[in-house]
Amino acid sequence: MKFTQEQEEIIHSTGDIKINAVAGSGKTTTIIEYARLRPTNSKILYLVFNRSVKKEAEKKFREKNIFNVKVETAHSLAYKHIIVGSNYKVRPTSYKTYEVSEILRLNGGGEKHAEYMVANHINKFISYFCNSDKQKLSDLNYLDSISDYKARDFVKRYYNYIEKQTANLLEKMEMGQIDITHDFYLKKFHLLAPQLKYDFILFDEGQDASAAILDVFLKQSAVKVIVGDTHQQIYAWRHAVNSLEKVNFKTFNLSSSFRFGQDIADLANRVLIWKNHIEQQTILPLKGEGLACEIESKAVIARTNLGLLLEAINFVIEKRKITRIYFEGNFNSYTYAEDGASLYDVLNLFNGKHRLIRDKLIKTMRTMEDLEEYIDKTEDSQLGIMVEIVKEYGNAIPVLIKEIKSKHVGDSEKDKAEIVFSTVHRCKGMEYDAIQLANDFITENKILELKKKVREEQAKIKLMEEVNLLYVALTRTKNSIHIHSTTLPEGFRKSPVIHCIKPDTKTDEMIDSLKSEMPAEDIQSPVNEKSYSVEKIREKYKVAYMPWTPEMDQELVAMISSDRSVKQIVELLERSKGAIYSRIKKLELEKKEIQ
Repeated sequence: MKFTQEQEEIIHSTGDIKINAVAGSGKTTTIIEYARLRPTNSKILYLVFNRSVKKEAEKKFREKNIFNVKVETAHSLAYKHIIVGSNYKVRPTSYKTYEVSEILRLNGGGEKHAEYMVANHINKFISYFCNSDKQKLSDLNYLDSISDYKARDFVKRYYNYIEKQTANLLEKMEMGQIDITHDFYLKKFHLLAPQLKYDFILFDEGQDASAAILDVFLKQSAVKVIVGDTHQQIYAWRHAVNSLEKVNFKTFNLSSSFRFGQDIADLANRVLIWKNHIEQQTILPLKGEGLACEIESKAVIARTNLGLLLEAINFVIEKRKITRIYFEGNFNSYTYAEDGASLYDVLNLFNGKHRLIRDKLIKTMRTMEDLEEYIDKTEDSQLGIMVEIVKEYGNAIPVLIKEIKSKHVGDSEKDKAEIVFSTVHRCKGMEYDAIQLANDFITENKILELKKKVREEQAKIKLMEEVNLLYVALTRTKNSIHIHSTTLPEGFRKSPVIHCIKPDTKTDEMIDSLKSEMPAEDIQSPVNEKSYSVEKIREKYKVAYMPWTPEMDQELVAMISSDRSVKQIVELLERSKGAIYSRIKKLELEKKEIQ
């Protein structure tokens, strides 16, 4: 294989180095060749970001007949040092808010739901500490990790109590009184200050490393190589510290992407320049040297779960010929928060159906206003997104999710999916032949608006990360991209591979038909999806359930073809919006007929 000059310099380098590698620049190929040229009797550790990357890397090393490299994630490495041979029991997930409250018997001091708000902050304080390079809890100021003023005000009032109970929960884990978390044994590994018996340590995705793992890495006597992309840091919310900027090693660059051509590279460069609005910095220009290929894999990528759900609904409604879709990371994960709350729990709260709420935390809320107050004081972004989804779609949610699930293929059939749906975080490290971006990413105008309000360093980091999210998303493509006109940099020239999406009012009308078709009835879970009342619909629409005749079908087709709105069709045919949508689907009308 022929390597570029930049790759050759890295492969033949000596001593500790850092590599700033742009998206699609062949960093894994470079690292493998670097390892292949080291002495065969040397011991090499390759630290990667997650389990799927670990399996892929192990396969690639085997294919190259390289057997002196051990591939580990930070957690798998820590697990072997701390858990194997111990009496600790590890939980599969972090403690839920209500569990923390029950274990510690928290007292809210009379303030509504305060014990759960405290418990939420205890979980976050533990994560903040365990991922930090500090030796003691008191070495950190938890307030430094909070930006929302309502959450800060709450934490200030309860700070001593939160800190004391955080230490209490950590102590219970240390003593084996309760099961430990993955964050906990990672921190114990850091505090152990281990000396790893390797000659070379190669650290991938360094921009998303925690301060704890970076500290372990830097204290090793082995030759150290850290690689990543400063502009792909998208895990600051998990306390990643962009290690590349904190490491003072000799710097090498991989500035050419072999994934896509120069048009996409130019778009990525323009987006990265937005960072200078927030803080002036040197940005390594990205060169696109990829060759066009046949379009086989297509993906829709969104910033948030809400944005992705909006796009999925659009496809379900508009592109009815698409029958096979796939969600990266399991579709169910998009309807559940890490803390265990379900989208259906929030919907049942919205409808006042408390008896059907399963999550203990949501069940304590009397109203949606209570839940929103809790979200404000805890910065619980996942619950916040669920609230937005429920407000947007209400009782249409069960039928929408049922429709999406009916078209979803399993992991083993991902390659047969006509469209892949993913958030940026779930598709990081992946690539597709063509992509479409949802309309929920940061824009240059939004940055210019927000920069006037950004003062604290934490807020600047979050805004920078919003630019990174857009950069990571648009660099997943190998060929072409469809991007919303509001997201496209002003004045940026379009090309045969960069397509501009404009707002579609007809799609909005179709979505509105679903949102309003169903009155609030018992909604429990995806298993029990009773979501409308026949009697209530019959009261409003006299012929709602009369059989459709061929004449009515012809009339419906004619109305759609003549650009009638859904609202007008409802009035003329005296049918519910849901019935109109269902008939359109039943008749399998071509897309061109509803545009």
